[in-house]
Amino acid sequence: MLRWIEQLHLPGWSGVVEIVFLAVAFYYLIRFFRGTRGAAVLSGLVLVVLLLLALTHWFHLNTLSWLLQRFSVYLAVAFLIIFQPEIRRALAELGKQSVFGTNSASLSVVDDIVKAVNELADQKIGALIAIEREIGTRHIQDAGTPIDSVVTPELLSSIFFPNTPLHDGGVIIRGTRIVAAGCVFPLTQRTELSKSLGMRHRAAIGFTEETDAVVISVSEETGAISVAYRGRLSRGIDEARLHRILASILSRSSADRNRWQRVRDTLDLTPAAVAKTEAALAELADDDER
Repeated sequence: MLRWIEQLHLPGWSGVVEIVFLAVAFYYLIRFFRGTRGAAVLSGLVLVVLLLLALTHWFHLNTLSWLLQRFSVYLAVAFLIIFQPEIRRALAELGKQSVFGTNSASLSVVDDIVKAVNELADQKIGALIAIEREIGTRHIQDAGTPIDSVVTPELLSSIFFPNTPLHDGGVIIRGTRIVAAGCVFPLTQRTELSKSLGMRHRAAIGFTEETDAVVISVSEETGAISVAYRGRLSRGIDEARLHRILASILSRSSADRNRWQRVRDTLDLTPAAVAKTEAALAELADDDER
């Protein structure tokens, strides 16, 4: 027993640093994907790779081992392609220019937005309204029509009135101002969503997959109100619940959070963490699979 212990080679300081670094890296990698739609894909990919490695080791499959070594680079590229929505969201936080974030959306516009959305829903007028938060949406605004006007219920309602030039696109609100209208929002590529979801709902989900914005959608067929946030969609929202959701999300002060804290919050997408940090997201998570 003592001889066996003496034969062990304990790592030096450099080895300890490497072990700690890898442990932290794996921890945050698991935390990054836990609770996201990429978690199942990652689990399956890791399982297949481990199974192939075990088979090549036990049965001395030299040819298969050679192929695995050659395809390791392509697996890394496939990893980036498969999980690009999650990676893009984290990099968007890292690439922000300001060291201290500010919650650009103002609570003062919640009442105006809710009033406009309720009027549009009563008249069954389709609408798509995005409230920008910390991640900029300039690339989407450039495809629309600049407005730069104070948010009012009357202006929002008139933008989406049928047969007007801007009624087909989406509106982007930053702070207390409407910055652009007639914008084309990116559609989600998720295949597991219900086929009953229309283009507005898919655009709302797609917009929130790329940014941290809150998107409100009004169906022109039923007048139903939906809210999308962090890739989740909640349908059948009434006026009181809409006000509660917007107030809860927009009331979070980020002035005391630095860039790395924002990245940490972005990576922590588990249902428990979302429910803890966003009271309104508990309601969104319940309707995620409708």
